[in-house]
Amino acid sequence: MANHDVALMGHLMRRAGFGATRQELDEHVATGYGTVVEDLLNPADTRSMPDDVIRRYHNEQSGMMGQFAPGSYWLYRMISTEAPLLDKVALFWHNVFATGYPKVTYGKVLMDQIRMFRHYGMGSLKTLLIELSKDPAMIAWLDNNDNHNGAINENYGRELLELFSMGVGNYTEQDIKECSRAFTGWTVANEEYMGLRARRDSIWPYGRIAWHFEYRADDHDDGEKEFLGQKGRFNGEDVIDIICQQPATARFISRHMYHFFVADEPPVPQWPYTPPRDPEAIEVLSNAYFESNYDIGSMLRVLFNSDFFQSEDCWYEKVKSPTEIVAGVLRLSGEFRYPAFTMRERTDQLSYMGQQLVNPPSVEGWHQGTEWIDTGTLVERLNFASQQLSDTGNAGSREIMDRITARADGPLTPDALVDGCLDEVGALAVSDATRSALLEFASTASADAPREKVAQMLQLVVATPEFQRS
Repeated sequence: MANHDVALMGHLMRRAGFGATRQELDEHVATGYGTVVEDLLNPADTRSMPDDVIRRYHNEQSGMMGQFAPGSYWLYRMISTEAPLLDKVALFWHNVFATGYPKVTYGKVLMDQIRMFRHYGMGSLKTLLIELSKDPAMIAWLDNNDNHNGAINENYGRELLELFSMGVGNYTEQDIKECSRAFTGWTVANEEYMGLRARRDSIWPYGRIAWHFEYRADDHDDGEKEFLGQKGRFNGEDVIDIICQQPATARFISRHMYHFFVADEPPVPQWPYTPPRDPEAIEVLSNAYFESNYDIGSMLRVLFNSDFFQSEDCWYEKVKSPTEIVAGVLRLSGEFRYPAFTMRERTDQLSYMGQQLVNPPSVEGWHQGTEWIDTGTLVERLNFASQQLSDTGNAGSREIMDRITARADGPLTPDALVDGCLDEVGALAVSDATRSALLEFASTASADAPREKVAQMLQLVVATPEFQRS
């Protein structure tokens, strides 16, 4: 059974990444908790499976014209990256700044946005919001290309305040209009290519594959605006600067961060009416927001080193998202140490569980927590995990079984079988009731072959409430 230091490291790696093997956890414990947090925040090695290797198996990864290639590509990164927090933070922002395929209709543009989250996601919120406002996928998703001087479109201005930064109740309808005026002229254009310029309204020949931000001064409303109590001839950058100064922004981003990394909160639309689960934690994170000049990485450092994060009271308090389940299991099973055509099937399975990457259900993103679970999605989660970790054709699963059977001098005792399986899936700490059920099964398992016995126990372990949570 894992000691407390190993179990705590397992908790950190599930929340700050996509889990870890027992061997990786032992190495991290030897390094030290604080040092591992710094390594996650400032990774020296950001390698993942190379693009050219992936594209040899998946030619659609080159153009990413459809809606399925981006999800498969991102899943390859999640299961192979040496810097898991970069992609975990990108997943965090993807749910906050939800942008989807049905309106953008080009996978590469959406994948470019995910790369932007990976690049800017742990830096200044101010910089991130400016980059978001210039992002072609977001501009198309919320119609800022239709936001003109004298004829504003309020979609982006409204969501920037309501869902992306401050939350309902902290601004007025007039603030939305003034915000939208500040973003007039912020639009997309096609790239100049070999001296030729594609038509602005054309998809081909270079169209959306070459979308980039364009600021059109002649379409920008340069008049005086009054926004959140301040007056000036504001442009988009000025508005974002004012937004970042607001205590409401600090609280809103802090609650999002707590919701994603610490413990499940109600869906965002309930926040104006439901107090935070841990108001003191939100205050700590809000202080870190201002003390660091809006730096997300600094907030995460405070979060991961805090008592409220490390406390066992929040272990297994978050239902894993489908992406966390699939990426975490695939990192353990080792099915994709090299690319394989079955990655498309795994991406489909993720969708069956309720989450299609780069295709959130609405601008609100996915509702998390227990809303991930219903009778259909739970069966998909259990079947996927049990099949993966009991399949001896997967290198990682086979190695897990070999390590567990090698620990026993003779036949595997029920205690050794249960403890070995819990350790190998990431030093899982389970309740007395869960452990009792596992031991009962281990005591009655009839399989003669040790590996088959381990495979059966792994199938049961991944069905436990603790494995389905993080």
